[in-house]
Amino acid sequence: MINSAYFNATFKKSAHTLEQLPDDSVAEVAFAGRSNSGKSSAINVITRNKKLARTSKTPGRTQLINHFEITPGHYLVDLPGYGYAKVSKTQLAHWRKTLGGYLLSRQPLRCLIIVMDIRHPLSDHDWRLIEWTMEASVNLHCLLTKSDKLSKGAAQRALLSTGATLESEGIPCTLQTFSALKKTGIDDAHELLDMYLTDRAAPETTPDQ
Repeated sequence: MINSAYFNATFKKSAHTLEQLPDDSVAEVAFAGRSNSGKSSAINVITRNKKLARTSKTPGRTQLINHFEITPGHYLVDLPGYGYAKVSKTQLAHWRKTLGGYLLSRQPLRCLIIVMDIRHPLSDHDWRLIEWTMEASVNLHCLLTKSDKLSKGAAQRALLSTGATLESEGIPCTLQTFSALKKTGIDDAHELLDMYLTDRAAPETTPDQ
């Protein structure tokens, strides 16, 4: 179900280090994804704000932890992209330290949404992020983007295959397909966000939703 509250999302703060994160946070849902996975586009479509999260043809544009406020103390969080971004080894090391530290220590974090290109899910970098999420006992949701690049049947098979792989590894999570271009999957994404950013109970984690 579409929730118009997300259309009022506003930029609150960018943080280069964990010490700079907002101190008024009650609940957060964070988005993370490999460079060029469509993470920023997904956030912008979910919030109906084309300028909220930076998008670029250059991988690795997101270099800070960006907080977008939905209601007081409730945030969507855009985490730095990871993967093949052309940045220095020093910057990569900082990103890894920051990402890991955020996932393992951020108390208001309710759910991590891993954004993956449906044609190339579960990269080595994705698995590292999943390991951190499990270690931190944070809820996990996989957003398989660019589903418009596949037929409906192929997209469903990719969804089921990704879910089966995660289930075989004992990873509890929810999954969905998403297309920023066709604007499909927004209602499912809003329903998931509602579970963690409102007083509604969190969903059961199953690999085929």
